[in-house]
Amino acid sequence: MDRILLAAPRGFCAGVAYAIEVVDLALKIHGSPLYVRHAIVHNEWVVRHFEDQGVVFVETIEEIPEGATVVFSAHGVSPEVRKKAAKRNLHIVDATCPLVTKVHNEARHFAEKGYFMIYIGHQGHVEAVGTMGEAPDRMILVENPEDAEKLEIPHYEKLAVLTQTTLSVDEVQQTLAVLRRRFPHLELPKKEDICYATSNRQTAIRNIAPRSDLVLIVGSQTSSNSNRLREVAESFGVESHLVSGPEAILPKWRTDYPVVGVSSGASTPEVLVETVISGLLKGMAHVPVEIVQTAEENLSFQPPRKLIELAQA
Repeated sequence: MDRILLAAPRGFCAGVAYAIEVVDLALKIHGSPLYVRHAIVHNEWVVRHFEDQGVVFVETIEEIPEGATVVFSAHGVSPEVRKKAAKRNLHIVDATCPLVTKVHNEARHFAEKGYFMIYIGHQGHVEAVGTMGEAPDRMILVENPEDAEKLEIPHYEKLAVLTQTTLSVDEVQQTLAVLRRRFPHLELPKKEDICYATSNRQTAIRNIAPRSDLVLIVGSQTSSNSNRLREVAESFGVESHLVSGPEAILPKWRTDYPVVGVSSGASTPEVLVETVISGLLKGMAHVPVEIVQTAEENLSFQPPRKLIELAQA
């Protein structure tokens, strides 16, 4: 290995940082056990970190004792989940990413205006399930251009499209092209649904992949945006792997690939990237790490003031 190209930006997006801070504040206020519906973000390291502090991750509201506190994960939940939480008298702390909330608001807006919606997303992904729950009888899911080509729906005078926030920018554009051709009156949200961090990280990979012999994405297998980064790298014909930590490093990656590109998903803590780079450099002296900056990010989301005040009380 002659050098490492380290993509920037990488790692935590504003929504993930927000969700983690919300759980930290909720722990200070309510103590443990603190219940979180679904993994707060899709990263095992983050989940284990919180489990060590007494956080209990559950998949259903029914698993939570009545009257307890529940944190909704960054991916958002459907109105039905909120109703179930209210029935069990749960105290709700909402860590939904504001950019996911934006898509929920769009779904409600279009539904109230009498639109039928096409949702571009991954079947079964928790974000998709939550968003589609806003108008389950007025929304249908497509995953890719092939689905869009085969889609059969009755004619609707009002038709709109929404998107999961963590998808491949290129594939969404291809899917949208098919939908626009087939449904010329299709209405789009005023602002793109794919989040800025997903777009920025994919742009960074497009920059380093053509210059790399191998690309490693540090992230979890369950992370949609991390998987999309690997796919973007592979679209350049470059061997790419999604690794959760340094234990996944193969010896041949140090010896058989002159230039290794490294990035990480939006839910991956920087400490994991650092340990992967250290693992790559083990036993190798004078291998430079070149940071390849393609965008500056300064967006941040502040937790609710009441939450901060309670944590400081």
